[in-house]
Amino acid sequence: MFRKILSYGLIAGLIVGVPLSALIVATNGHELPYGMAIGYAMMLVALSTIFVAVKRHRDIDLGGVIGFWPALGLGLGISFVAGVVYVVAWETALAVAHLDFAGGYARTLIAQKKAAGVSGAALAKFTAEMEQFKIQYANPLYRLPMTFIEIFPVGVLVSLASAGLLRNSRFLPARRG
Repeated sequence: MFRKILSYGLIAGLIVGVPLSALIVATNGHELPYGMAIGYAMMLVALSTIFVAVKRHRDIDLGGVIGFWPALGLGLGISFVAGVVYVVAWETALAVAHLDFAGGYARTLIAQKKAAGVSGAALAKFTAEMEQFKIQYANPLYRLPMTFIEIFPVGVLVSLASAGLLRNSRFLPARRG
């Protein structure tokens, strides 16, 4: 089971981490239109390995039957490994591109507030919050968990859906040859 978690987790992490890193380095960190949607779509594609792993485990190792909790455990383990690989890919991309993500993110949000007509004390307060964010993001003890929680909740949802569907042995039953 541990080997399955590790192998499928690494595959999922690489499916999402390698393109993410390549995009960051290629665009030098400039935000792409629909970048967040693209990122979460890549996460869903990568984390579909959870469904594949649970189905294969159910059909091949367990004779076509798996309970909800074992399926969920397998999915969460894969999600955890994929999340760690995602964090490593993000940190690598930041280092290679020498990207000031927090600074660029703060500037973008401040510009959006200005464009929305926010000014005076409200803008000053928001700017101070963004300066605080930049300080926090510079700390790896803040940045690493924040990056991890970008992908892990998606993995939890895919794990729940996979466990819920595949606990029913009639759902995509094993093919008998």
